[in-house]
Amino acid sequence: MINRNKIHTKLRFKVSGTASRPRLAVYRSLQNVFAQLIDDENGVTLASASSLKEKGSLTQKAKIVGGAIAKAAAEKKIKTAVYDRGGFAYKGAVKTLCEAARENGLTI
Repeated sequence: MINRNKIHTKLRFKVSGTASRPRLAVYRSLQNVFAQLIDDENGVTLASASSLKEKGSLTQKAKIVGGAIAKAAAEKKIKTAVYDRGGFAYKGAVKTLCEAARENGLTI
């Protein structure tokens, strides 16, 4: 099985964010989900959201975090983003977060 960090390193060569189209970076632990909008040109995090204070299953938390990051992006007048799944497989909480961000107005 390939290491997640190795996959993420390969993805990062292709995925990069700008101020107008930041990178939506996702990290999934066993109990929580974290998301950040990152401007790689300036090395700045524009917005972030996490599920540390939420209750429920991991996919339920991911849906809440996806909505929160989309609302934070709307406040910063960001309409599009590049999705960085962080080397995780595109299923479960990672997929749910992306779909929730799309439902709340963020184009990925």
